[in-house]
Amino acid sequence: MSHTFQKSALTLTLITMLSGCNFFGLEGKDGTNGVDGTNGIAGVDGVDGIDGIDGTDGADGIDGADGIDGQDASRNTISLTFVGRYESGQFAQSAAEIVSYDPSTKQAFVVNALSGEIDVLDVSAVTNPHKTSSLKLANDINNALASVTDVSQLGAANSVSVHNGIVAVAVEANPKTNNGYVAFYQASDKSFLSAVEVGALPDMLTFTPDGKQVIVANEGEPNDDYNIDPEGSVSIINVGAGFSSLTQANVTQVRFNDFNIGASRAAELPNTVRIFGPNASVAQDLEPEYIAVSSDSKTAWVSLQENNALATINLTTGQVSKITALGFKNYGVVGNEIDASDKDKATNIRTWPVFGMYQPDSIAAYDFNGKTYVVSANEGDARAYKGFTEEIRVADITKNGGIINIASTNNFVFNGLLDADNNLGRLRITSTLGWKNDGVCTFSKGKPSNCEYNALYAYGGRSFSIWDSVTGKLIFDTGSDFEKITAKRLGADFNSNHEENGGDSRSDDKGSEPEALALGKIDGKTYAFVGLERVGGIMVYDISEPENARFVQYINPRDFTAANNTSAAGDLGPEGFKFVKAEDSPNGKPLLMVGNEVSGTTSIFQIDTIALAQ
Repeated sequence: MSHTFQKSALTLTLITMLSGCNFFGLEGKDGTNGVDGTNGIAGVDGVDGIDGIDGTDGADGIDGADGIDGQDASRNTISLTFVGRYESGQFAQSAAEIVSYDPSTKQAFVVNALSGEIDVLDVSAVTNPHKTSSLKLANDINNALASVTDVSQLGAANSVSVHNGIVAVAVEANPKTNNGYVAFYQASDKSFLSAVEVGALPDMLTFTPDGKQVIVANEGEPNDDYNIDPEGSVSIINVGAGFSSLTQANVTQVRFNDFNIGASRAAELPNTVRIFGPNASVAQDLEPEYIAVSSDSKTAWVSLQENNALATINLTTGQVSKITALGFKNYGVVGNEIDASDKDKATNIRTWPVFGMYQPDSIAAYDFNGKTYVVSANEGDARAYKGFTEEIRVADITKNGGIINIASTNNFVFNGLLDADNNLGRLRITSTLGWKNDGVCTFSKGKPSNCEYNALYAYGGRSFSIWDSVTGKLIFDTGSDFEKITAKRLGADFNSNHEENGGDSRSDDKGSEPEALALGKIDGKTYAFVGLERVGGIMVYDISEPENARFVQYINPRDFTAANNTSAAGDLGPEGFKFVKAEDSPNGKPLLMVGNEVSGTTSIFQIDTIALAQ
């Protein structure tokens, strides 16, 4: 077969989707044509083609909240309002990432990766959050552990979690391929309590709801040359006996070695779990990103972002129960449309013959009717290192002597060549999937030459999803909601990057990149708050009924007319969320606290309940 791109022969298809790939709710399920809201701001008003989002144009509150489609539970919805912000003054330096909160002292604890410390904010007045002190992590860990002989062995802080007045902080090593650490502090007086060693690159940690364990996702990323690749792992720290006396005996390391080729559980690994790092074992290739814990504190779910998978951990036995492949999202299906080009000088949200890898970052869990569901923010992430990168553009296939051979099955229509810049040419995809193993195709550090691709796989789902925690079945996905809602709301600023203004600049990549996620229960309803890392802002959905999640609001305090490195720009790059219940809140109202990585700001949103018309 010729390896020259054949313009006349190029045909298109949508490869038959893996089981469970076509998911967009239940085609929008309009509820029961409930009461007509209050005709709020037209804002999103159904987002053209999402079949069921607008329902009955419910109360928009602020920033265009569409109500909830005539929900019949309490005739209430919610609305977020920006109320306060702390500014670190550092732009694009990761000076505000993950945020947690201690209700007893009314303090927020914010990861400042730039300083390598935790900023402590007084948030007793939500309209005036301000910094009062910092946790000096490196010095404290250096003094506490004999294995650390110098502060230079310690890297950035990555995560923070607070429970019952105790602050837990994850700190990576320097270099990041060495084992990292978790340090514990008393929230009231910020006194250091203890520290333990965990796995390589502890990227996220959380307390179990009962407070007896701290669970740590150790990502185990390789170095830039990709010649050192530590194993990914999950650490379980048993803290039930107290924090001052913690030792390594309290740490259980959950590893994935049993899933390696030839090991005892190799056959259990689904073949669509992505294992593709050069010379990597399964344990080395799996990269735990984020953790959700069941309400009974017995089970943890761990997102394996680069691998497009989810691991289930039994917290009683300290063993991996199973690894679930998340499958692929079909962007060729109506309801899953995307804008795939940053060069077409237009908002062009349409179907394309491409699959999306969900690749969730943040995840959370909640219960409904006796079942537990896992919610995921489907950011997407590529491995891109000096020694290996999977990331290519569609046009790179043909530029490097290959062809795209996708036979038509659904009458897909486009203008010009598939690999043209205004079609799919600019879209970033993985080189590791969809290629034909014909003996001619070769790769150099992940870059393909003379390869025939029969399917194209892009990064992320540009959405959030709800999954059955037991079966792994996809219950709900927002489909193309985020693209259509932000396009309607922001117009020319649609799909902007977070470090610079200019619309459409992320269409070729992962779109708005949903990353931050928090769940909150208000007036008996469960809401999902999803942060859009690139264009900014918060999507709010009522997920009380998992199969029928409903859009409520999109709020974005970003000012696209202001220079991004100035205070006037507002919040840029939401990285971490913390939901605060009304009973724990400084002002008696539910709150959402947001760490914004690019603007270096920590912002607070008040959540008000709005009664819908009867």
